[in-house]
Amino acid sequence: MENNTKKGTGVFSNSLIWFGAAVSIAEILTGTFFAPLGFFKGSLAIVIGHLIGCALLFFAGYIGSLSKKSAMESTQMSFGILGGKFFALLNVIQLVGWTGIMIYDSTLSLNGIFSTQKWIWSIITGLLIILWIVAGIKNIGKLSLAAMIALFALTIVMCKVIFFSEGSNFSADALEALSFGQAIELAVAMPLSWLPLISDYTKEAEKPFAATFASSATYCVVSCWMYIIGMGAAILTNESDIAQIMLKAGLGNAALIIIILSTVTTTFLDAWSASISFRTIWAKASEKWTAVIVTVIGAFCAILFPMDNITNFLYFIGSVFAPMIAILLADYFVLKTDFSSQKIKVSRMAIWLAGFIAYRLLMNTDFITGCTIPDMIFTFVVTILVGLLKF
Repeated sequence: MENNTKKGTGVFSNSLIWFGAAVSIAEILTGTFFAPLGFFKGSLAIVIGHLIGCALLFFAGYIGSLSKKSAMESTQMSFGILGGKFFALLNVIQLVGWTGIMIYDSTLSLNGIFSTQKWIWSIITGLLIILWIVAGIKNIGKLSLAAMIALFALTIVMCKVIFFSEGSNFSADALEALSFGQAIELAVAMPLSWLPLISDYTKEAEKPFAATFASSATYCVVSCWMYIIGMGAAILTNESDIAQIMLKAGLGNAALIIIILSTVTTTFLDAWSASISFRTIWAKASEKWTAVIVTVIGAFCAILFPMDNITNFLYFIGSVFAPMIAILLADYFVLKTDFSSQKIKVSRMAIWLAGFIAYRLLMNTDFITGCTIPDMIFTFVVTILVGLLKF
């Protein structure tokens, strides 16, 4: 048992997990939304947004690696047992949503390249994710490494075709359909969506700082790369449909492998973390079989519901989890409080609600930094003031 733990929590294995999380069709698709800013301005927004989002990702993961608690167990330190269960439930819901979105995007893209019934691709993708889950997170090291090497190579091919082919031109005038502040917020939102998951994979790290830093840094670099590929492809081809982008880039069968492998490696994390969060609600639940059930539900949602635009979903995730992590950071690093033994910490839940409302209100104002930073500063300061007053 000890050897399995070490195998699953090394610096390299943690980096590998987050490399797989970043190499994602959802990341490339989100990158296409930055095309109206033009290549330089869009790239700047992507990098700034990821630096902000991944700094928060690091601190969230570092708390888990120091406390040896999963992401949702960590929240109990600020919100109490029932508060932790509340956020665990929200996390399960968002992860079921992500599972459906990832399978939906994969299905849509694969169907655009190899036309057939959409539900067939949803079932095939779902079954591959289930096979990955059954293999187990502790037993997929070599399989993950092989998949990551293949994804890395194919993504380089895609990058070469997009950026170095004849006719590539990224000097076109920007169309300001998206403000710079909105673009930064959209870039922050994706790493923020992983924030409730990272401690699930850093909680048993042998080297807490190194493993957490490697995880967040790997995700930051590779996610930026995915965004820029999507944006560059959209500018070059004047398309936002990833299937059409890949066809115009001449990738063909390589596109099939990219889509399937990236979907499986990323969605595996969503389904597995949903099961870990669910165990916070019901301790007797099986992690493996809960993850399988999440995948099945996601596959059915992908078949039944349209999921073309995920921007509102990303902003909702930000409004839920940005104030949550601000409170946890203030409690853990500044106030050094732990309410894990309490049923619920009412003052922290009230601060979170204020932070949630503030985020939604700030979305109506075009801050150059996006609304995550001002919302978190507000929530962080209020938490410290309330904590000093011993509430």
